[in-house]
Amino acid sequence: MEDWQRILAQSLRTPEEIAERFGLDLENVRKISRAFKTRITPYYANLIRKKGDPLYKQVVPDLAELAQNSGEEDPLEEDLDSPVPSIIHRYPDRALFLVSHSCASYCRFCTRKRKVGNPAKIHPRYIEDGINYLKDHREVRDVIISGGDPLILSDDRLESILSQLRGISHIEILRLGTRMPCFLPQRINQKLVNMLKKYHPLYINVHFNHPDEITEEAARALNLMADAGIPLGNQTVLLKGINDDVLTMRKLMQKLLTVRVRPYYIYQADYVMGTDHFRTTVEKGLEIYQGLRGWTSGLAVPQYVIDAPGGGGKIPLIPEYLQSISDEKVVLRNYAGEIFIYPQVKTPKKRRPRSQPPCYAAPSQQL
Repeated sequence: MEDWQRILAQSLRTPEEIAERFGLDLENVRKISRAFKTRITPYYANLIRKKGDPLYKQVVPDLAELAQNSGEEDPLEEDLDSPVPSIIHRYPDRALFLVSHSCASYCRFCTRKRKVGNPAKIHPRYIEDGINYLKDHREVRDVIISGGDPLILSDDRLESILSQLRGISHIEILRLGTRMPCFLPQRINQKLVNMLKKYHPLYINVHFNHPDEITEEAARALNLMADAGIPLGNQTVLLKGINDDVLTMRKLMQKLLTVRVRPYYIYQADYVMGTDHFRTTVEKGLEIYQGLRGWTSGLAVPQYVIDAPGGGGKIPLIPEYLQSISDEKVVLRNYAGEIFIYPQVKTPKKRRPRSQPPCYAAPSQQL
């Protein structure tokens, strides 16, 4: 057993362990755990400074999860775009490949709560069906490997999947989505990155929601992947009481750049059953976006998107920087609220063709 697997095995998993560690009512934790699994790695648990802090809220069960007055089990209607159990094929040239049901820690706001932690719904026996589907669909050039968390698989199991995908001629890009650098950075070691870099072009999207998650150990893991030539992006979920203010989000994005991670998306929290207490208004998201654009490097400004309920896909949202547009000018508002004018290119009017004189045949050709 590798070191990271030993650490994972020491995670807080049972209601009894979690209730004792955080001083919670045991029966309440049991109720919540029946609805959605709990697991917190010892590494991440040790980052929690006090009850109710931004890291605590992400992983510790809360009775608010049982308030199912709104939200849906599958708000993005992924199951309707799932031709085989391990594949979600929504966009024309890319597909999501679910290869693991487990995560190192379970985010309480998870979009895929209906599946994650349930081996009957994301099972190794479905991987072969996914590979065969991708072989048969030549329009797919980009595969996002997810779950659960694919890095919870052993190196050998993960490499088996990557090598099979790399053997499909029409698949150009492989992407991994993982929260391991945040929850269990010890998973990222030289052995792993030596294996991963054999399958370039390979991209990894990580998931950090708060600047306190970017520790020295997380930085080591991220830099190790970057040193292996793996481009890193970050997906953040906008969460009430966790990162829903400009300064926190700006600090997070700036810290990500220092460890060579490019901010990619800020997601409006999905309309998932039992997660109302995490969702902010869209106006709050636009306010935060405005607090990034122009106030820090463009490298630190991700797209702010809603993954549309009903399966509409990711839709970008931006504040109203374009005030008006006409044939003569474009009126713009900059990050500081100042107004500027951009003159439009004037299209020259076409001249009327000059009337041509009648065409007479030469005298010698006249009848």
